[in-house]
Amino acid sequence: MKDRGAFVNFLRLAARESGQMVNFAAISREVGLSQPTVKSYYQLLEDMFIGFQVTAYSKSPRKNLLSTPRFFFFDLGIRHAASGVTPELNLVRADPGKYFEQWVGIEIWKRLQYRGEGQLHYLRTKDGAEVDFIVELKGNLIPLEVKWTRTPSLRDVTHLAHFLKENPRAKKGYVICRCPRPAQLTESITALPWQHL
Repeated sequence: MKDRGAFVNFLRLAARESGQMVNFAAISREVGLSQPTVKSYYQLLEDMFIGFQVTAYSKSPRKNLLSTPRFFFFDLGIRHAASGVTPELNLVRADPGKYFEQWVGIEIWKRLQYRGEGQLHYLRTKDGAEVDFIVELKGNLIPLEVKWTRTPSLRDVTHLAHFLKENPRAKKGYVICRCPRPAQLTESITALPWQHL
């Protein structure tokens, strides 16, 4: 590799941004590399099985969808090491939902890889509506929200409910959280403890 220092800077930033939508232009500016080089570095991370993309769901009837992929490191320990962050309790306590959502996404992606079928997507609109993950499997869509809560409520399922109404291939949605047992929030939405993934 010609410019190892630039790649290390890219790797650190990519790790810190793990789980978020990739902003190629911003990363390019911050590390001083061209956008094609940044894109090729992300591809290199995928080729080396360090990370994976979660593509935006594009078949929604909504018109104002964002289409940028999200990028995840395949393991939170690798993510922390690559970002230069020392994992500690205070780090997790500062934003537990962020790490919990990444962990859930990583686990779902791994299970789809083990099955050898299915795709993982997310949905976000320009006006802020979002569904954390959408599993596309055998012609069905399974939308998922991830919440760092023990007591999920109807407030947590607004976007899931809209997605289910708009997408006939989606019959049921789930909130993955820290509740002690499964709970039916609506007729078509269930809260599941993370252990039930």
